[in-house]
Order: sequence, then C-alpha cells, then structure tokens
Amino acid sequence: MSSDSLTTPPLPRGRLKLVIVVGVIVALAVVAAGIAVRAVDAKHLRTWTDAQAVPSVNVIVPIHDSKAPALNLPGRIEAFTRAPIYARVNGYLKSWSVDIGSPVKAGQLLGVIETPEIDQQLLQARADLASSLANAQLAATTAHRWQAMLGSDSVSKQEVDERTGDLNSKNALVQAAQANVDRLVATKGFARIVAPFDGVLTARDTDVGALINAGGTGQELFIVSDVHQLRVYVQLPQNYAPAVHIGTVATLTVPEYPSQKFSGKVIAMADAVNAASGTTLVQLLVDNPGNKLLPGAFANVIFSLPVQPDSLRVPASALVFDARGTTLATLGEDNKVHFKKVTISRDFGDTVEIGSGITASDRVIDTPPDGLLDGDAVEIANGAKKAEAHG
Repeated sequence: MSSDSLTTPPLPRGRLKLVIVVGVIVALAVVAAGIAVRAVDAKHLRTWTDAQAVPSVNVIVPIHDSKAPALNLPGRIEAFTRAPIYARVNGYLKSWSVDIGSPVKAGQLLGVIETPEIDQQLLQARADLASSLANAQLAATTAHRWQAMLGSDSVSKQEVDERTGDLNSKNALVQAAQANVDRLVATKGFARIVAPFDGVLTARDTDVGALINAGGTGQELFIVSDVHQLRVYVQLPQNYAPAVHIGTVATLTVPEYPSQKFSGKVIAMADAVNAASGTTLVQLLVDNPGNKLLPGAFANVIFSLPVQPDSLRVPASALVFDARGTTLATLGEDNKVHFKKVTISRDFGDTVEIGSGITASDRVIDTPPDGLLDGDAVEIANGAKKAEAHG
C-alpha cells in the first residue's frame, strides 16, 4: 500500500469555517457563564457584607421594681459590753479559776495575784497606826491632866493650850495612819480579780507565775464580754444614709449559719460622714439566743430600702461611660441608636437604679458594642426583654 493512500484528505473550506464559528460561540458562552456566576457571587458578597456591617444588639426594657430593693453591706459584730481586765497591783499570778468560754457572774473570782510587797507595806502601815494611837492616847492623858491643874492655877493657860494642840496633832497623825492602812487594804483587795458583770470569759492572757504589772499599760489578764445581745457596726454609703434611720430593721447572715437569718435594729448613727471612705457609721442591736453569734465575727447586713416611685432599673452592663458622661444607648422607632444621658440614684452591683434620663417605654441596648454611634442602624437579636431586677 502506498503512502498516499494513508493521508487524510483535507476538510472542505466551508466545513472548516463552520467548525471555527462553533468553537468561538462555545468559548463565548463559557466566558459569559463565568462572568454571570462571578457577578452573582459578587452580589451575594455585597449583600452579606452589608448585612454584617449592621451590628446585632440585645434590647431590654427598664423595669419599675415593686419590691423594696435590698442593700447588702459587710458588718462587724461586737459584744454588747466588753471589759478588758488589767491588774491594779504588782506581783505574780498565784492562781486563776476560770478559763475561756466559761460563763461568769458579776463578782465571781477570776484569779488571785500574790503581792508580797503590799503585804509588807500593810504590816508597816498597821505598825505606824498602832504607834500613832499610842502617842495620841498619851497626849490625851497629858492634856486632861493639865486641864485639871488649870483650875487650881498650878499651870498657865498657855501651857494647857500647848498640850491640847499636841493632842490634836497626834489625833491627826492617827487619822493619816488609818487612811494609809485603808488605802493598802483597798489595794490588797485588787489582788483578787473578779468579773465586773455577768457574761462570758472570752480571753485569758496570763498563767500561774506570770509577772503582773499594774495599770493600763500592762498586759490584759482577762476579757469578759456580755454576749446576750450584740452590737453590729456597718459603714453605710453616704447616698443611702437618708433611707436608714434609728429603728430601721435589718437582716443579718453569717458564714457559719448560711441558712439562718438574724434580725437587728438600728439603735445609733454617727450623723457624720468619714471623708476617707464616704460612709457613715451605723450601730445595730441584735439578740443572741443560744450565743450563736460570736463577737468579732463578720456578718452580712441586709437593709430593705424604700421603693422609689419614679425610679427604673436596668442592668449595669447597659451603662456607657465616655466623654458625654453616663449614658444609655436606646433605640428609636426607626431602630436607630440614640444615646441618652442618665443619672444613677442607687447602685446594686449587677443592676442600677436610674434617677432620670429614660422612661419606662424606652428600649435600652444591653452591652452596646464598641464604636456604636448616635444614629447608627442596628438589628435586634432578641425581642425587647424586661430588665431583671436583683436586689
């Protein structure tokens, strides 16, 4: 077979043109389809970008709390009466008879101090008193004799007056010696340490043989506390002072009895504000049945505050603090942001009480995003919910 028979005959010219035209049309169709797909994708991207540019926010409605809000403050419990007992005489502790936690009665013996120096001083004072008495008796006998001799003109009036004056002087020395003895006896009586009132011994800071120094500069020997009632001291913030007055009842809780509540009543207020803390001192009186509450302990004091008729409460997370002051971001009917300047009347931690600036019908944005400006459009992620009140 020859090579000419294997060669493909060329296409006719008209058919070749048709193939080229069809190829161009197919290529154009492919390009047009790609452009259309990209246009649709770009439109979708613009739509998604525009949607993402509108921030989504949670909206709440301010509430008027019909229940009285509660103000929780830390308090310090102290005994109704607390008496640290110091020694009035020097010496050594001879014995003690009551230990911590024991109930005591007024006048009950707590301890005895051994006072050898006072014992010796008392012996000397009594000897001085006996000497003064003897001298006074001799002076009295002498004065009586000279008075008798004056009637017979045996002695002069001057001499009688001298003997009488000597008697008066000796009597004065007797009184001074007796006073010294009484003083030492009274001082010796302080060697017996007794309870000043009914209560509980809450401290014993001495032991047998310890050196005792007299006076308030020495060491406390015992502490007696009256715990049938307790005083509770609370530092009340200045802006809450008008809501608390003498007679206000508060509830107390302590960590050791978390499920039990105790009732206390305000019995005194300092009527002055501490410039350093901005608080005023309040004193409450609490009954202590069973001695469950302990002096020196921490207590959580809960005051029920009066309801403010025009106040509204919102979460503290809704507040915005910037150059404009304290504001809330609200939504108008067109779902655009409007910042309103507000005043805070009371702060309850997770919620705040707004004194002025908003109304009950305002829709407030909770936790507004950073960069939100007045007039911005937003999308509501939730239905407008009422602000939860926590007190």
